[in-house]
Amino acid sequence: MMIDVTNSGREHNGIASSVKSARRPGTQNSRDFMKELLRTTDPVRLSWLLALLADAGIEGIVLDTHTSVLEGSIGAIPRRLMVAEDDHARACRLLREAGEELGA
Repeated sequence: MMIDVTNSGREHNGIASSVKSARRPGTQNSRDFMKELLRTTDPVRLSWLLALLADAGIEGIVLDTHTSVLEGSIGAIPRRLMVAEDDHARACRLLREAGEELGA
């Protein structure tokens, strides 16, 4: 199977430029900042936590997934679960109520 990628770079650049132009220069919103909830090497746990957050209307993202894959998937590099700064306190409370230990 072949995938046509001849136009993919231009589409991406168009999206990125429209996102950048949507924000007024010099303004910062706390939704622009992410805070870490936890780190784990367990992909099943991450999946469950993402679903739990999504059920509560909180968008979570996982960082370091590609780095973890590069090291051979031996579980040496933990992945970070992040949420917007605005949602951090509510997400922490939600995960603690579900019995999760958040660390620091």
